[in-house]
Parts: sequence; C-alpha cells; structure tokens
Amino acid sequence: MNVFKDFEAKIVTALEQMVAAGELPAGLDFARITVEPPRDASHGDVSTNAAMVLAKPAGKPPRAIAEALVARLKGMDAVTEASVAGPGFVNLRIDAGWWLTRMADILTAGDAYGESKLGAGRRVNVEFVSANPTGPMHVGHTRGAVVGDVLARLLAKVGYDVTREYYINDAGAQVDVLARSAYLRYREALGETVTIPEGLYPGDYLKPVGQALKDQDGDRWLQAEEGEWLPYFRSFTVARMMVMIKQDLVLLGVEHDVFSSEKAVVDAGAVDTALKALEDQGLIYTGVLEPPKGKKPEDWEPRPQTLFRATQFGDDVDRPLKKSDGSWTYFANDIAYHYDKFRRSGELLIDVLGADHGGYVKRMQAAVTAITGGKGALDVKICQLVNLLDDGQPVKMSKRAGRFVTLRDIVEEVGAGVVRFIMLTRRNDQTLDFDLVKVTEKSKENPVFYVQYAHARCHSVLRHAEEAGYVLDAAGLAAAPLSRLDADEEVALVKLMLSFPRTVEAAAEAHEPHRIAFYLYDLASAFHGLWNKGKDDASMRFLIEGDAELTRARLALITAVAQVIAAGLHILGVEPVKEMR
Repeated sequence: MNVFKDFEAKIVTALEQMVAAGELPAGLDFARITVEPPRDASHGDVSTNAAMVLAKPAGKPPRAIAEALVARLKGMDAVTEASVAGPGFVNLRIDAGWWLTRMADILTAGDAYGESKLGAGRRVNVEFVSANPTGPMHVGHTRGAVVGDVLARLLAKVGYDVTREYYINDAGAQVDVLARSAYLRYREALGETVTIPEGLYPGDYLKPVGQALKDQDGDRWLQAEEGEWLPYFRSFTVARMMVMIKQDLVLLGVEHDVFSSEKAVVDAGAVDTALKALEDQGLIYTGVLEPPKGKKPEDWEPRPQTLFRATQFGDDVDRPLKKSDGSWTYFANDIAYHYDKFRRSGELLIDVLGADHGGYVKRMQAAVTAITGGKGALDVKICQLVNLLDDGQPVKMSKRAGRFVTLRDIVEEVGAGVVRFIMLTRRNDQTLDFDLVKVTEKSKENPVFYVQYAHARCHSVLRHAEEAGYVLDAAGLAAAPLSRLDADEEVALVKLMLSFPRTVEAAAEAHEPHRIAFYLYDLASAFHGLWNKGKDDASMRFLIEGDAELTRARLALITAVAQVIAAGLHILGVEPVKEMR
C-alpha cells in the first residue's frame, strides 16, 4: 500500500541497471536509501537521497550520480519530470492521473488501509503505565497510558507481534506505606477515630479497602503486631488497587496482555539469576564511586559497593546493585525484569515512562545490552508532564492532601476519545496542556473536533447521495471515472491520503504515535478547505446536478477521506463519529 515503497523499488532497479552498465561499482549497499515526499511540495512529489548515500562508497560526486539516475528515471512510467536539487537530491514529479488511479487502493482496502508487513511478525514488548499500585490513576498516568496503547496499536498495524505489559511495582517500601494506610482505614471501619499521619496515603479511596477488610476479617487484626498483619494487608490492598487501576484503564480503552509483579520476579530468584549472568561476563565488581558531580553532598560517604560496569555500554557512571543493608537496588530488580521480558517477548523492548525517569534511560539501556549479549534493544519513551487547566486556569491538585484529579474524572468529564486524541497532540517528550474547556470547543483550534467534524461531514454528504439514489459500494466507487477529479485541491487531497501508509510505517519505526494525530489534522484541514471552496464555487460541490460521473468521482473521494480518517482514528483508539451532536 505504501506507494513510496513502489517508487523505491523502481529507483533501486534503476541503480542496479547503472551498476550493470558500469556507471556504478558493484557491491553497493542500497539499504540507507530513502524515498519520501520532499519537504517543500513545490519540488515535486517524490524525493530520494540515493546519490548522496552512494557517493562515498562509489567514489563519485553525488551530483554526477544524481544526473545519471535522473537520465534513467525520466523514462519511467508516470514520471513527468525528474531533476537534481541541491547537493544531489533527485526529485520526481508524478502525473496526476497516476495518483488518481491509485486512490482505488484506498477504496478497496477499506479498514485494512495502512496495514503493512513491515514488522514481519517480529515480537515486541511495550511496557506502559506501570503506575505504583498505591492509588487511583491520575491525569499524569493518563498520558503514558495513551502513548503506550497507541504505540502498541501502531506496531500491530504494521505487522509486529505485540505484547502489552504492565509492571506492578509491589516490592518496594511504597507498598508497605500503602498497607499501613489501609490498616488505619481498617481500624476506622471498626469504629475508631483515626488521624492519617504525615507520610501515609490520606486518600478516601482506601476507605472501601478498610471496610472490605473489616467485613472479611472482623477485628482479627486489631490487636495484632505489625509483623503479623503487614504482609496480609499489603497483598490484599495491592490486589484491590490493581482492580481499580484496571477498571480505570478499561474506561480509557486500554487493556494489557500481561501484568508482571516485581515481588514475583524477586521471590522467584530472577535477580540472582540475572546478576550471576552479568558476573559471569565480568561485568560486576566491588568498587568505590566518585562523589556526584558538583559540590560533594554532606551525606556522601565513599564506601565499597557492588557495581555494574554500565560505562562499558554507554552510561555515564557504573551503577550500584546493592543497598547499604545488602538488599538489591531497584535497578537490580529492573535488570532481572527486563531480562525476563527479553526471554518471553523477543528482542525489542519499549518502556513508556514518566517524566521523573529521565535519568534512568542510559543505565537501563546499558543493562539490556549487557544482559542480552547485545541481542536485545530497549527504547525508552519519556512522557513529560500534563498541565491540567480549566478555561486557562490551573487546576489545583495535592497528592499530600489526598486530593487529585483522576483518570476517571477526566474521562467522565470529556470522554475517552477526546482524552486519547488530545494526549497525542504533542510529542511525548514535550509538556502538554490539557484544558477541560478547550478540548470540548467546536472550533478549528480543537484538533479532535476538527478531525471528527471532517469525518462527519463526509458521511453527511454520503447520506444525501444515498437519498439521491447513488450506490456507494467500494467496488463501484473504485470504478468511478476518477480522472474527473482535476482540481488542484482534489489531486492534493488524494496525494495526502496516499501518503498515509508511509506515515503509519514511519511513525511505527520511530515509535512516535503522535505523528498519526498530526497527519489526521492535516488531512482534515485539506478536506475542510475543499468543502469551503464548494461554498463559493458551485462547480466544486460534491453533488453536481446533471453530472452523475463527476458526482460519482467526488463521492469516491469523500469515501476515501472518511476511510482514511477512520483508519487513523482506529489506530488512536478513537471511535469515528458520523454525526456531530
């Protein structure tokens, strides 16, 4: 479906002909050649860097290679112009009729449009959300949930075998704090008046947990020592929190295939197994780290530590694996977990993490490279903060006081589709403003409305066409006289739609799901522009009285637009609407 892959194949064929003719040396690697739309549409329809990529290994000036390539491409079907630009780019202009003919691909593909075999069934593990099981999902978690889910959908669209995973951080001190907080709510349910001290979780969401413990166990734990009740309260409360978290995620349209427990990883001895593998490679040693950069902290005490040779794999410093009390660090646990993921889910691992994990990336990538013997690759997508606003004013939140805006609050306020789309209107590494008023505005400035409005407008025209007696089946529309679409705006819209499969593949390869949201806004803008042109010029309307052939061609165009928008929204996990209400 990726028409640019078709051009790439033809360009590679031309290069192979140049090799056969002695114009280029044998043995050249064509893998780094790119074929894509030029950044400036005035330069043409297709651009390739082939000449510049091949210049050094071929021992020839890039423009000389480009000119020889242009000479061969000029004779290619549908190429109306081939030229050399700048240091050696080759630009092609393609006949408008060729683009219009290929629009039939969209109509016949239907919901499958944009799918590809790029992933070739390779396994990939996308770990996302992985919020501590200590309370409800809040607005900050929402962004990572959407980015991870849409990235998984995107990779599946292009042929990867995707595992969606949630890592439950249930082995750290925070779950002991959670258990103690739940114990106070348990005592409260038994009739005591309790005060939540500093350092515990004060949220009312733990009151039902305390009540459930009271209903199940009565006063069994009231006089017990902490050592007796803590493990039980910990496991009970974590389980209850995970039920709540899963329900919230489903409300957002997010589901995971696997939930992995940090405690289970540790209890199974996976940390010892993983670190022994590193030790056998000579990658663990006892040493003393240098003080942190800058002024030496007052509490810094140089001491021998068990260290991983992270600097051998690109990290800034070697990393401790044991705490001063002899227990494993969180990093050691994470090494074992990632090694487990690698063995279960394949060589490509993707972690979608929050803004506070920026310093974690290098060390974890170093560990994955080391523990997998270079076979595994880890990409970490950091999701920056979400600023929650209400008509431009910041929404005050206080986790300390137990008051914060939850994922459920946001979804129930504006809808899951709106939340999902807006969370992708910025790159994941950029801060995002989420304004509860602006995301529901009916204006061009609200991208989710603008895209859905384009889809609804398409279906409005199609309903009128059916009422007028037009048959709108895919095969019939694909056979419409598409050459009648000769307005520049119509041809430009077709070109944009035919770039969708390439956009999907590029977004999947870069692990950047926001590209789909950006593309949909551009497509909606192009469509609305064509719609508005019809308001001023009756000949540009979609239903032309007395010209059934042109009407059929334009109905095919509208159907294709609706299909591409729907395909893009499905990747985003957003339901396309046929009517605006």
